Amino acid sequence: MSGRTRLTLFALLATLLTALSLAPLVASQAWMLQACWLLAVQSGVGALCRRVPLPRSLTVAAQLLVSLLLLVLLFAGEGRSGGAGAQLFTGIGTLYQEGLADVGEYAIPAPQTDGIRLLLVSGVLLIGLLVDLLAVTFRTAAAAGLPLLALYSVAAGLSGGNGWLLFVLAGTGYLLLLLAESGDRLAQWGRVFGGGARGPGGSGSAGRQPVAPVRTGRRIGAVAVLIALGAAYVLPTPEGGLLGPGGEGGGSGPGGGTISAVNPLVALQSSLTAQDDRVVLRYRTDNKQPDQYLRIVSLDEFDGVEWKSSGRSLTEVPDRLPRVPGLSDQVRLGGTEVRTSVSAAGDYVQRYLPMPYPATQVEIKDGRWRFEQVGRTVIGDDLGKGKKQTVQGAQYTVSSLALRPTAQQLSSAPKPPAAFVEEFTRLPADMPPVVAETARSVTRGAKDDYAKALKLQNWFAVKENGGFTYNTKTSSGSGSQAIVRFLKEKEGFCVHFSFSMASMARSLGIPARVAVGFTPGSALADGSMQVTMKDAHAWPELYFEGVGWTRFEPTPTRGTAPDYTRAETPVTQPTAPAPLPSQSSSAPAPAPSSSADSCPPELRRLGDCDSAAAPGAGPEGGDFPWGTVLGFVGLGLLVAAVPLLPLLWRGRVRARRLGCGEPLAAWRELGDMAWDVGITPDEALSPRRAAARIVELGSLEPPAAEAVHRLAGAVERVLYARPGAVVVPVADGDAAADVLVARAGLLAGVGRGRRLRALLLPRSAARLGWAASARWTALAGRAAALVAKLPRLKRT
Repeated sequence: MSGRTRLTLFALLATLLTALSLAPLVASQAWMLQACWLLAVQSGVGALCRRVPLPRSLTVAAQLLVSLLLLVLLFAGEGRSGGAGAQLFTGIGTLYQEGLADVGEYAIPAPQTDGIRLLLVSGVLLIGLLVDLLAVTFRTAAAAGLPLLALYSVAAGLSGGNGWLLFVLAGTGYLLLLLAESGDRLAQWGRVFGGGARGPGGSGSAGRQPVAPVRTGRRIGAVAVLIALGAAYVLPTPEGGLLGPGGEGGGSGPGGGTISAVNPLVALQSSLTAQDDRVVLRYRTDNKQPDQYLRIVSLDEFDGVEWKSSGRSLTEVPDRLPRVPGLSDQVRLGGTEVRTSVSAAGDYVQRYLPMPYPATQVEIKDGRWRFEQVGRTVIGDDLGKGKKQTVQGAQYTVSSLALRPTAQQLSSAPKPPAAFVEEFTRLPADMPPVVAETARSVTRGAKDDYAKALKLQNWFAVKENGGFTYNTKTSSGSGSQAIVRFLKEKEGFCVHFSFSMASMARSLGIPARVAVGFTPGSALADGSMQVTMKDAHAWPELYFEGVGWTRFEPTPTRGTAPDYTRAETPVTQPTAPAPLPSQSSSAPAPAPSSSADSCPPELRRLGDCDSAAAPGAGPEGGDFPWGTVLGFVGLGLLVAAVPLLPLLWRGRVRARRLGCGEPLAAWRELGDMAWDVGITPDEALSPRRAAARIVELGSLEPPAAEAVHRLAGAVERVLYARPGAVVVPVADGDAAADVLVARAGLLAGVGRGRRLRALLLPRSAARLGWAASARWTALAGRAAALVAKLPRLKRT
């Protein structure tokens, strides 16, 4: 196996091993097989082009062309545009756009839609082309680590950190590629020189054989991988190391500490907009009210870029949680204490414990947990060695207060302490003025903070008031400019509604923060409840002295508006209450249209469209798509013909040379045939010496050797005859017959691989490049001569 072939195989192996890091991103791994064989074809095309040899630019162009054609053949049928020619590529473009939309739509692991599959396969092909270009074409295997690192980093970043096995596989592939290149370079030097003089028996002065550099390189590579694995666990990082579990930030050690300023919304962002129905929690509760939210964490600090949790001290989880801040005895006694038993799914990995608010007692069977008093959250403790306690598979019981404050209690709430108001109404100095101006405009006429909060909620939640629409397709964002854009465009999802209302409430002097968690979920037949990723939600909490942190629901069609927000607003002009999801969902849906265009892409993706309405599904679906069929057939023939072009060219040249019956043409054909099997032509030799060289290097049997010598003798008679001498002509067909006999002998004297190489990728095809270069040089010379004559023509 040649050095370049070995490099090609190891470049392919390194790309495939690194591509395995993409596996956690998708639920199904069928795309890996497609990427594997497409990558093999792409590498094979590069190897064949380098054996011709073709220029580097043409090699890369051929690989890119074949890869694009194969992608079109594989995915054009999945596109939304039928037909042939340019419409096939239009369908691929449409599929790319759908893939990008699916990436933002689904949570990890995402379903293997056609668009996501196209993105994965084409991305692996692109990385494979770059690795092949750097490692094999340009012989710089070290630089090929950059695209491999980019592929691994993207996969690790999206999946929240890959496991150690995927890291080892990716690193091993790269090290094997480096070793293959170094071995090829050493092979070009000849024998490996060892240090030290050899003693008797061929051993060194120390009685040992010198160690080959390649073996030393393997040892260095293995040690480097072990060091990288160890460093990932030892070195301190915000996320606990590259290979550690992806948590939502810091935490405390066993002896205490603080929660770092993290934003778990980053981890939940995809869940809030995903079409993902994985069950993450199941629970039973004796709460008779249907609006029990499961709160994960509160975001109480806004720096103009994002809402996040401020740093707080952590303590051991007490048997009985401290008294709820700001809760008066009157409101507390008006509620009831309920118990909720929760079981988390085995694949639900995050550090904050989902609980009803306000919790009064938490009983957890296993694990190490810490308590943060201001936010009343329970967070997993550090377990050491980069590991952190998570909710994964946890079972726990929470006692909480089901508070039912009245509108009168909220309306007559006294002002909180000044220090409390200052902390929880803080806004960034560069907050756009439009936020406060809009808040004052919406709440104009309200007599107290409760009336202002109701006006804000109903302005967002009731479309007739503010004109807002719930839309998960809106670009996300949590900063000041995202809030301004949301107030202008009036489209968004729960993140935008909760962030905007909390910011506007703070501008009015009302303490506010944002809570992240889950809506109540759906009831099961056995009386329990289940919560899926679709139930992820964010909502604002406003503070009223005597009641404490109070939930509001500004997001339309999501969650449940609390009872105290459905009371009539105690102001001059009452506002309409926020609609419940049951009210909005009870409205009759419009009848489905018979046109396929009436079905939106979201329903098509979920398979909810009426298949009978699809065009072409019935007998009236239109004529047979001859254009599409002919287009695929044409592309298939084109792809199949590309590897056969050298074979067809050699056959045509051979037929032309042998058909003319001239010894010189037949001799040139014999020289090219010898070149194709690996005997490099030597133009300095005479025909007799060249014939002897071909016979010797080709190991020809007597019949083939005699044919070569006969043809050489005929050529010598033509070349060296005296002027005017009569040359005995070669009998018609004798030269062609000798060439064919010699050709059969040359092919029989080589192995199967070299025989196929001579037929499919003949080395003599390099004459095409030489001829093209000569013609280009001649054309450029004539053009230069013509340009040089132009001034002379003007003078004459």
